Amino acid sequence: MPNFPMIIQGGMGVAVSNYTLARAVGKTGNMGVISGTGVDAVLSRRLQMGDPTGELKDAFAAFPLQDMAKRVWDKYFRADRDPSKPFLSRPLPNNEPGKAWFELAIVANFVEVWLAKRDHSAPIGINLLEKIQIPHLASLFGAMLAEVDFVLMGAGIPRQIPAALDSLAEMKETKYRINVDDNPDNEAFYHTFDPKAIAEWGISKLKRPKFLAIISSNILALQMVKKCTPPVDGLIVEFPLAGGHNAPPRGPMVLDENNEPIYGPKDEVDLAQIAELGVPFWLAGAYGQPERLNEALEAGACGIQVGTAFAFCNESGIEPTLKQQIINDVKAGNMSVHTNASASPTGFPFKVAQVKGTLSEISTYKKRNRICDLGYLRTPYRKDDGTLGYRCPSEPVEDYLKKGGKLEETVGRMCVCNGLYGTIGMPQIRKDGAIEPTLVTSGNDLIKITDFLPGDKTSYSAADVVTHLLSKLPVKVS
Repeated sequence: MPNFPMIIQGGMGVAVSNYTLARAVGKTGNMGVISGTGVDAVLSRRLQMGDPTGELKDAFAAFPLQDMAKRVWDKYFRADRDPSKPFLSRPLPNNEPGKAWFELAIVANFVEVWLAKRDHSAPIGINLLEKIQIPHLASLFGAMLAEVDFVLMGAGIPRQIPAALDSLAEMKETKYRINVDDNPDNEAFYHTFDPKAIAEWGISKLKRPKFLAIISSNILALQMVKKCTPPVDGLIVEFPLAGGHNAPPRGPMVLDENNEPIYGPKDEVDLAQIAELGVPFWLAGAYGQPERLNEALEAGACGIQVGTAFAFCNESGIEPTLKQQIINDVKAGNMSVHTNASASPTGFPFKVAQVKGTLSEISTYKKRNRICDLGYLRTPYRKDDGTLGYRCPSEPVEDYLKKGGKLEETVGRMCVCNGLYGTIGMPQIRKDGAIEPTLVTSGNDLIKITDFLPGDKTSYSAADVVTHLLSKLPVKVS
């Protein structure tokens, strides 16, 4: 279809798909996607690491309200931070987060998108998780200030996003109904974001990005196309071999001999039915080979979304030493990926790469002291007095139980938030000097990055990935 990219680089982890990677993909003429998950803390830590390239300073200079940009910069920028000391914390997201959090979230998303769009004209997208609802509106607004082209979202049913984008584009007060546990009467709770209550922007209207819903079933695809007002602009059909969070199997959770979820016929997607919906769609989840791109095109798709192949290229946000360790292990045949049914506090299956020294090792997992100081995956719950509380099954067990959580929900849970910041070289340092351990997520295609690493080659670029993916098209793509 015209005006749609053939290759979408997937949103991955926390700043694995950062602005550097998204920009590199954009320079090939395809769609780069930044991860909007946790980007507020990413920016705060980047600033504390001193902005060595000067790119953050450029993006801050482009922000439309310089007084707001200056407040964020002055609070977090450190030219000479001691790397052995803890990162300065930032406000935790909650349903009434306060002006400081709103400003940080808006600026952070603007900066990430603005830098991703620099020096090319290809579309740039932002990926968010429906599970993490409270940051949505501020994140989207910041991204829209930077003229983001696409919004991609899965990990739930994001039916409210199209209308929210319409409202934000008009600079209106926008409400988003949030899911709340321990709420037997299904009382409605909303997160409210009003751009004009935060600042006078001098802007009457923003560009409205297109919305691509990430789905894993025909039923959900039908909902997103027929029951959203306005309807979605397209679909990304994601199969369970994809990295990060996966949709759980339909029906009761059944595990195989390796304690991985078993997917069956009910989880298969009828692509002919998807095509009949009449909206553009892409296929994702182990589609990172040229033959699979051709298969997708033959099925009527616009193309593919690819994550894992880009996750380990030179431009991705994974800490370089860790990235090289993983590449070396893959080349040596010593790498596997496990779909862990209990690791993520979301309850969704979560792909964990088996990497020495990370939370994939039981010994490393057991050594970590539980703490919840980032809070993205906390679940709102209704307290007895009718107000909202927040809990996470990965927080200290006694705290979780005091908040009404169940003991069995805490078993095997990992702190995905802190672990993913370790992946990008921004682990928190505890007061006793302990360093938060890393958690690496990847799709099952990880072992296939050897396609980009022939012979003694030990690294590859985003452009190498694109060239390889397009290498077997039946017709030449200019």
